[in-house]
Amino acid sequence: MKKSAEIVRYEVDRDSLPPLTEKQKAELEALSKLPDEQIDYSDIPGLTDEQLQNAGRGRFYRPLKQQITARVDADVVDWLKSQGKGYQARMNAILRREMLASLKSQKRS
Repeated sequence: MKKSAEIVRYEVDRDSLPPLTEKQKAELEALSKLPDEQIDYSDIPGLTDEQLQNAGRGRFYRPLKQQITARVDADVVDWLKSQGKGYQARMNAILRREMLASLKSQKRS
């Protein structure tokens, strides 16, 4: 196992990727015209129903943040702020918990 000092990490800047070559464009065009039945997926076998049932978001998933303006009752904001720093993160966590509960109950219906 490599020590953390030996590990090299790279990040891709998706906004400045090199342009595709003509050969790459031709390959992508040819693939897009193939029906799914003719595409070789042998190196990436499909997931079973059991695997899909237990699937969840990856532990590295970080949703994009979006800045909004919202009108919130003053007593609610006071309550959130009274718990210390990070009231916006707490508000987001509360909203996420409710969103996930709602999505879970919709699945059951």
